[in-house]
Amino acid sequence: MSTGKVTILGCGSAKPTRTTSPSGQWVELCDKSFLVDCGEGVLLTMQKLGLHTGRLYNIFISHLHGDHCFGLIGLLTTLGMLKRTQPMHIYAQPDLEKLLTPLLEYHANDRQYDIIFHHINPRKHEVIFEDRTVSVETIPLKHGVPTCGFLFKETHRVQKEDGSFEREARKRYAYCSDTMYSEKIVPIIEGVDTLYHESTFLESMAERSKEVKHSTAADAATIAQKANAGKLILGHYSARVEDHNLFLQEAKPIFDNTVLAEENLVFEL
Repeated sequence: MSTGKVTILGCGSAKPTRTTSPSGQWVELCDKSFLVDCGEGVLLTMQKLGLHTGRLYNIFISHLHGDHCFGLIGLLTTLGMLKRTQPMHIYAQPDLEKLLTPLLEYHANDRQYDIIFHHINPRKHEVIFEDRTVSVETIPLKHGVPTCGFLFKETHRVQKEDGSFEREARKRYAYCSDTMYSEKIVPIIEGVDTLYHESTFLESMAERSKEVKHSTAADAATIAQKANAGKLILGHYSARVEDHNLFLQEAKPIFDNTVLAEENLVFEL
């Protein structure tokens, strides 16, 4: 079984701080690389960590709030300056193509590579990417705008008694940001090896959390517990909370195997 890992490129919410940038993750599974969300500053972190964009062919955008997609135009234009020739596939709701196309025509009209948009329905649970060893499914989430998470699966083909083949999942990683507490995702992420779930607020801010359709650390831990996840990674911290250990203190009594996302950290899946 191949090794999988996720590198945290950004784990803050809408307002950047001295220690956190907006959302972004580099997921590696079966010797393939995937970018999940691309907030402002993600490209800079990728460069600092030496992550090779030449191995990146697929980008997944959870929703169109700026802290999850404002870094895309910078990344795509930089790839043009680097003389990239291989296509880039972007999986997102249709409006992203409408928003990016005029910017690309203005800033990257001379690029030598194709950008292929794959329109997804964030309200529907379905497979949106699949090759011989990896599949990616959408996880419908509850937020102020249409939003979905992503479930990454390492898969392999197994021959059944009748001679036909079916795909069997091995390693599984679920990314759930942004969302308010919703038990509807539990059947989809049941038994995942690692769950990243947003924890924007503390319990003292629970009412505010509901108003803006985000989660508390306790909400995230409860979802992990109900889904029988192997490990929970907290992230998407509010700029109002400077001490991230407070999130951990509220989550661990509910789900002990909880860790904090911090930029530049790498987690084994």
